[in-house]
Amino acid sequence: MSSVSLVASAQLPTPWGVFTMTGFKEEATGKDHVALSMGDLTTDAPVLARIHSECLTGDALFSLRCDCGFQLQAALQRIAKEERGVLLYVRQEGRGIGLLNKIHAYHLQDQGADTVEANEALGFAPDLRDYTICADMLKALGVKSLRLMTNNPRKIKAMEQFGVHVAERIPLEEGRNAYNEFYLATKAGKLGHMLHD
Repeated sequence: MSSVSLVASAQLPTPWGVFTMTGFKEEATGKDHVALSMGDLTTDAPVLARIHSECLTGDALFSLRCDCGFQLQAALQRIAKEERGVLLYVRQEGRGIGLLNKIHAYHLQDQGADTVEANEALGFAPDLRDYTICADMLKALGVKSLRLMTNNPRKIKAMEQFGVHVAERIPLEEGRNAYNEFYLATKAGKLGHMLHD
């Protein structure tokens, strides 16, 4: 049984092209998630894909504390350039701790904690995201195999574990700046993200 149900689809024009936006409802929590796709995803050729966790501060408020907004835009641009691909926008803010707890974590980071230490000080694991829903969203869209834009080995492992083949990993390093250097170093050093810089 799938962890999500497909609810509705509509066209979404963006600065990079017209995507199909498909809405999903997560059965266990009632949370809404979306997929932005372009082209035929159901062929055997691996699909260019990005699994993007919601980051209101980075995606909508232009925060320089992270690389999320930069990654979101770069992924959409790459999909539009190829005219085939999918971006999952998953409502798991702050690695799953939620927006208000994320603000608390930011406060701890302002005092010198890194992102992992801040989450743990608030009583959370470093990363609470659940990728089961991502695999089920991809299966509902007919995707069999991915060229996954990610620096996070957990995403690759999770997709394979839940039955979606990752044919290729495509690095997605965007938006490095003076405000997020420590954040990126923590992702590489404590969470195993594959960053070259």
